[in-house]
Amino acid sequence: MFEQSNPVKMTGKELAIVLVIALGSFMAGLDATIVNIALPSIAKAFSVPTVVASWVLNAYLIILVSLLLAAAKIGDIKGYKKIFLIGFAIFTAGSALCGIAPSVESLIVFRMVQAVGGAVIAALGSVMVTSYLGKQVLGQALGLVAMFTMLGVALGPVIGGFLTSAFSWRFIFLVNIPVGIIALLAGVSMIPPKNPVSPGSRLDLAGVVLVFVALSTLVTGLNNLQGGEVGNGGIFLLIAIVFLVLFYLREKRAEEPLITLSLFRNTAYSFQNIAIMLLQVGLAGVMFLMPFYLEIVKELPTGTSGAILLALPVGNILTGPIAGKISDVIGTKKPIMLGFIVMVIALFLLSTLSVRSHTGEAGFYLFILGAGAGIAYAPLNSALMGVSPETGRGMTSGLIKMMTNLGSTLGITLTLLVMTISLGPKLAHVSAHLIRPPELVTAFDSAFLFCMALQVVALVLMLGVKTHENPSKGEGESLKYT
Repeated sequence: MFEQSNPVKMTGKELAIVLVIALGSFMAGLDATIVNIALPSIAKAFSVPTVVASWVLNAYLIILVSLLLAAAKIGDIKGYKKIFLIGFAIFTAGSALCGIAPSVESLIVFRMVQAVGGAVIAALGSVMVTSYLGKQVLGQALGLVAMFTMLGVALGPVIGGFLTSAFSWRFIFLVNIPVGIIALLAGVSMIPPKNPVSPGSRLDLAGVVLVFVALSTLVTGLNNLQGGEVGNGGIFLLIAIVFLVLFYLREKRAEEPLITLSLFRNTAYSFQNIAIMLLQVGLAGVMFLMPFYLEIVKELPTGTSGAILLALPVGNILTGPIAGKISDVIGTKKPIMLGFIVMVIALFLLSTLSVRSHTGEAGFYLFILGAGAGIAYAPLNSALMGVSPETGRGMTSGLIKMMTNLGSTLGITLTLLVMTISLGPKLAHVSAHLIRPPELVTAFDSAFLFCMALQVVALVLMLGVKTHENPSKGEGESLKYT
């Protein structure tokens, strides 16, 4: 056993910097999910089909995922503070334009503008924390950012439902304006200037185009599969594979690539990136399915269902910062593995829910799942940022967010696929409301077990991560990967 040291507390200045960055992560996460519940109102307001209105959500997600690596690289070249504040300004301006959009077409375009800012905010969060704060407080700082990110994603449907029902769907965008202005003013005064880490570098525009096409067609293909359009979905996924291969070949030859492929020779780096994606697949799958269980099987009102779903982010809020502090003292591997073990237990418990289960059980299991994710996610961020060279931290920060968002997309699509296999073709032809609750519960249980299996895979991957950690030095995270 090694001797443990007490975690170092952040100074007031460090905490202020983290809170500004965390606020940006909260807003980016919030706007990735806040639109979901307002889509019927948007479709009605513009008299368009729901499929058309759904592009208000899809367009944001496609731009966000596709530009994360480019945003991180621009931050390396131009400086993190400058690009972060520009991103926040774009995000705020895009929100204002969305709030006054005169047509659904203009709303989709303005959502794409908003997503450009969201990509910058999301991509630079982790690298800014790593750059401005010392290793001794890195875990707890990233824990706060992760907590705010999860809170934004989870509260999106709740806040969106309240604003839409109490005022108008336009307020889900207009509410960002005062928050964005406050964050911009706070960022200007609280975030210190810092020289760019790669001022002479150039942006790999060919790589940006290739990854944009690859990821946008991937997201579009998954959305088509989710909607039952197997033919179109297959074509888009084939295009995505072709462009991913082209992107890989480009990055191998590029003098200044978007992704430093040599980092993936390190099994710890590769495995932990995959673990982040698998963690998010599990969370997104559960958050997508649980409203159906609560509202159809248990026949709860939407408001009550939303309140129960809050148990998951509450669990995350309570454990994320603590896990970050602990990882500063004992290293990252043990908290990560503990988090995945807790998630496996929670997903197994969720798979035992039946028609007769009490709603309190569902809330408790969601709380455990959120707690497990909180324990694992911040140390995963800390481990990846810690092993990255200084010039590669921006890329790693963007990659973490890209894997997180891809995990969210895969979580919805794959859980739907598992449910379709369990229920048969009827799910693609009728509304879930018309399927008997016992049949739905069986399909839900299969999907939860599938999500559990993915967390087991992540746990096995973490067993393959070899670290040499010496927390007694008092430097928090001191890792050498083999």
